[in-house]
Amino acid sequence: MDRKPIVAGRFYTNNPQELRSELEQFLRSAKKKPKGPHDRLVMVPHAGYVFSGETCGKTLAAASLAPTVILLGPNHTGLGAPLAVWSKGCWDFPGGKLNVEESFATELVESGAGFVHNEAAHNREHSLEVLVPFLHYINPATKIIPVCVAESSPKSLKRAGEALAEIIERSQEDVTIIVSSDMSHFISSDMAKKLDSIALEAVIRMDPEEFYSEIVSNNISMCGVLPMTLAMYSVRKAGAVRGKLLEYTNSGKVTGDYESVVAYAGIIIS
Repeated sequence: MDRKPIVAGRFYTNNPQELRSELEQFLRSAKKKPKGPHDRLVMVPHAGYVFSGETCGKTLAAASLAPTVILLGPNHTGLGAPLAVWSKGCWDFPGGKLNVEESFATELVESGAGFVHNEAAHNREHSLEVLVPFLHYINPATKIIPVCVAESSPKSLKRAGEALAEIIERSQEDVTIIVSSDMSHFISSDMAKKLDSIALEAVIRMDPEEFYSEIVSNNISMCGVLPMTLAMYSVRKAGAVRGKLLEYTNSGKVTGDYESVVAYAGIIIS
């Protein structure tokens, strides 16, 4: 089954020509990368393009993305399974589509680590959809494995992440994990920066246990804490030791309201 866009015309334009023009601006710093290892993990935001498109584009342009991308996003709707894999067909957007890497998706489901075939979690979820046009612009041949993550048990996230690492290691293809997440929501920009720095420092140090613990103990409203925890467990098992913060900003730069912002970060882990 193909996944049709649900936030085109709201989070981003539904006009294919205008969309391509916007992507060109967001990704204007993208350069052809030299051959070599692809980045293991990239985290980008998923708000409306007017708010987070620059951060998303700057981060993806700086990354070296593999031709196969595992998309991990949060579940804002509460629908579907805790580790929901969209395992067949393609994801459409105005002017194009990306195909699902079905064999990898099936292997993920058959890993016994809690992943299941489930479309309900994705049908009304925006967090992965908004990344598809960016990935297509960078490489139209990109294949994706979309996973919506609502599993909240750290033990289960570790199990799932390490199973994912083992599948990637066995894979014949290079793979990059992309996590879709915004940072703090609807607090002042100063408070957002203070809280988010705690979480981001744990990410840069590649410490998923501390990352999850600090988010919970400080009540940080980062919507993608669960997929990011899973991803960090995965790339740590694969040998990643440190990340890099590319950008940190917030919606106040667009709205002028710094008393109630949503914050955005771009991270690359090689």
